[in-house]
Amino acid sequence: MTQSVVVQVGQCGNQVGCRFWDLALREHAHVNKKGLYDEALSSFFRNVDSRKCDGEAHFVGGRIQHLKARAVLVDMEEGVVNEILHGPLREMFDSTQLLTDVSGSGNNWAVGHMTYGSAYREQIVDKLRKAAEHCDCLQCFFLIHSMGGGTGSGLGTKVLSLLEEEFPEVCRIVTSIYPSAEDDVVTSPYNSILAMRELTEHADCVLPVENQSLVDIVKKIKHISDSGKPGTVIRRESAVISGQGGLIGAEKPFDAMNNIVANLLLNITSSARFEGSLNMDLNEIAMNLVPFPRLHYLVPSLTPLYTLADVSVPSRRLKPSLPFVSWNQEGWKTGLCSVPPVGHSHSLLALANNTCVKTTFMELRERFTKLYRKKAHLHHYLHVEGMEQSHFSEALSSLSSLIEEYQQLDATKGRFMPDAPRLRIAR
Repeated sequence: MTQSVVVQVGQCGNQVGCRFWDLALREHAHVNKKGLYDEALSSFFRNVDSRKCDGEAHFVGGRIQHLKARAVLVDMEEGVVNEILHGPLREMFDSTQLLTDVSGSGNNWAVGHMTYGSAYREQIVDKLRKAAEHCDCLQCFFLIHSMGGGTGSGLGTKVLSLLEEEFPEVCRIVTSIYPSAEDDVVTSPYNSILAMRELTEHADCVLPVENQSLVDIVKKIKHISDSGKPGTVIRRESAVISGQGGLIGAEKPFDAMNNIVANLLLNITSSARFEGSLNMDLNEIAMNLVPFPRLHYLVPSLTPLYTLADVSVPSRRLKPSLPFVSWNQEGWKTGLCSVPPVGHSHSLLALANNTCVKTTFMELRERFTKLYRKKAHLHHYLHVEGMEQSHFSEALSSLSSLIEEYQQLDATKGRFMPDAPRLRIAR
């Protein structure tokens, strides 16, 4: 059985990571009724009690004792990490996995990438190596971060380059939370564009998640739940709702949104953790879905996000009606896992590598240009040692080149394929 290490960077990355570990434990507790430490658990957890290597791992209240998460937690503000260390997940981590500071990156990519990246380089590498040494067969690093803030975008992409440098043969899958147009961080377009260049150069796959999309999804589900109509009560264990976060109860403001991202990662890895009629190796994602190395931005789609408490949804069948380019007619990879997410009878995750992401990138470039044209807030970046104005122009050039590559592929669509829906689900 292979193992993966989750690297959480910044406030957003650690908040999503917290939901991931909580839901992962609940998922394994639901399947592993006897609490045995098995190969499925070993994919994301290690047993630190040598007396229990082949015996019981002891689930307690949905938790499992004697386990440590295969994770590295990094943040230049200690608030979120401290919350984790004082919360119900506190026994899942120890000091060798944590790296924090107190001042933060001031929403400045340069501070995160250059100042903290240089100051903490050796400590970050040491913690990554220790996490890797605990793995018998390390297959993948999952990096979780946001694009708008300073630590997530700056230090997050620095960690990504260190992963490539130290573990060049290990797959790097990045989940990036992109800021909305109304983001309250005025410099988020700068941070995002500077981070984009690093993602394009150093990641194997990037799963872009728009913050505004998460907001819209949660609002829509909450509207359904609050409508009071018969048959609109959402089952408590649905993907958006968990035991401690969600739309009702003592949840935190972003728990429901973070649960969606956490469930996305759980779905990606379910076939690698549990038995199924058609298992899929994580390395196959990049092998099958990334024909051009720079165009590795995969659009994730997940359904269902919730299940109504008094409605039984019939089994679905996927009708393969995707149009493919002439030179890649077999660009379709399927994995079938026998274990659905907790609270659901079934689940479908689709990762699509197509040109629709260029719209998001073009909007991001437009927001960047509005700031950069006036040189607004630029001095905050240029005061950081090692930061030059050329970093901005090079990052903008990299993004424009990426958009152009997508546009060139778009131009061939009319010659090779008709317009058609990407997915059609039939009952």
